[in-house]
Amino acid sequence: MGGFVHKGLSRIPDRALLLFCALVYLFLYAPIAVLVFFSFNEGRSTQVWSGFSLRWYGELLRDRSVLDAFYNSLIVGVTATAISTVIGTLAALALARHTFRGKSLADSVVYAATVMPEIVVGVSLLAFFVAVQFALGLTTIIIAHVAFTISFVTIVVRARLSGMDRSVEEAAMDLGANPLQTFLRVTLPMILPGVMAGALLAFTLSFDDFVITFFVSGVGSSTLPLKIYSMIKFGVSPVINALSTVVLAATLIFILAGGRIFSRGEE
Repeated sequence: MGGFVHKGLSRIPDRALLLFCALVYLFLYAPIAVLVFFSFNEGRSTQVWSGFSLRWYGELLRDRSVLDAFYNSLIVGVTATAISTVIGTLAALALARHTFRGKSLADSVVYAATVMPEIVVGVSLLAFFVAVQFALGLTTIIIAHVAFTISFVTIVVRARLSGMDRSVEEAAMDLGANPLQTFLRVTLPMILPGVMAGALLAFTLSFDDFVITFFVSGVGSSTLPLKIYSMIKFGVSPVINALSTVVLAATLIFILAGGRIFSRGEE
């Protein structure tokens, strides 16, 4: 079956294949381009262009509720990233360098967490917090984000460890360095691009998450994605376009920075 599909694709001209791919990407990203375009519209209409203006970005900056939601997202993102990066890096070291009972199960759990539907994670965490009578708020959001971003950090750092030359660590220990000194002065600097890439990925996932946050957030702990959702329920406003454009730009910056750091580490 795979050979038949491969032969079928090989018969398609390269130009036709490129055109098909271009149409697919156009279908996916054209609505986003329209959203960004109308964020600079002078009028309130999100369909008729009235002229270029930064009016709605000014309105966005004067909206206190949006700024509070942005501040909450930063608190959650930075805190969850710091915790998941430390735990994920240590988990990657354990899985890459040591053999222990249950290692295959731990591997499966790490990879399963990256493909598990977010709604399942959100509902299960909500049930857990309710069962232990833990008040919903920023703390529960941080715990939830740490739970689902650790696996991504672990996978990225482990990929970096797999390409690392262990003879450098062995040489450091032969010269008298203890395991902690070897890790801090040799291992960590060598895997730092992978650690930074994992941290940036974790921050992006945490900052943009909506589904899990929706289930585990409480009163007064609305993050930016939740705020955008609540604004959309009352009608599409150019302020939403401006806010979405800011979030999109920030996300792209972090993704590109993480990819650049990771590629440099691979080189």
